[in-house]
Amino acid sequence: MGIVEEAHNVKVLGSGTRYIVLAHGFGTDQSVWKHLVPHLLDDFRVVLYDNMGAGTTNPDYFDFDRYSTLQGYAFDLLAILEELRVHSCIFLGHSVSAMIGTVASISRPDLFAKIIMLSASPRYLNDMEYFGGFEQEDLDQLFDAMAANYKAWCSGFAPMAVGGDMESVAVQEFSRTLFNMRPDIALSVLQTIFQSDMREILNLVTVPCHIIQSKKDLAVPIVVAEYLHQNVGGDSVVEVMSTEGHLPQLSSPDIVIPVLLKHIRLNIVTKQ
Repeated sequence: MGIVEEAHNVKVLGSGTRYIVLAHGFGTDQSVWKHLVPHLLDDFRVVLYDNMGAGTTNPDYFDFDRYSTLQGYAFDLLAILEELRVHSCIFLGHSVSAMIGTVASISRPDLFAKIIMLSASPRYLNDMEYFGGFEQEDLDQLFDAMAANYKAWCSGFAPMAVGGDMESVAVQEFSRTLFNMRPDIALSVLQTIFQSDMREILNLVTVPCHIIQSKKDLAVPIVVAEYLHQNVGGDSVVEVMSTEGHLPQLSSPDIVIPVLLKHIRLNIVTKQ
């Protein structure tokens, strides 16, 4: 195993000839895909990895400067694909990883057959004619709460993000992976995500994009999915599911897994 693979806990599973890469969002790790992976093993070589900063990675490897933009994570993704000698893959990115995949695809479109975006947003802050869902004041309060008492913040944030009560398995699972992050790293990562603005690069994305969104999501309003659909440079399709919450692959796998499998197997013919 190479250095990059070891640092990101890379696993390659399955017996297929095609590659599919599963990338997790903030506060989780590769275990967030546990309901989907078994459905892919016969048809794909499934690549799982942890973004630097996840609780499963070595915090000593987290470079605050490198990961102050999404570009640092995109470089990591490209390094993983290079080390594994992956020449083409389907990339499924949840939340911030959907944007990480788009950044990577701009410099190396040849590596990506398509990008499937789950709960993705190019910008979380509201702007003049753009509704991202948050005002700067909202985010500042969130960051202050994280800095003041990370454990308490996690306990409040997890059920809101998942869209369930503390008794649900999905909330407990998200709470576990959130708690595993080192508090200062978690704050830095979330600041990078929530303060990012990827709108200007969307037109540079040329690979097909499948945009999948919950009807109700604390972090991503439905209009953001349509914004992505209208502004990515290549062919795209959007599907809004009946699910609630920002981590539907954990909270509603019975609905989400069939939708994901459909988009993994079907290709876009033309942009509507």
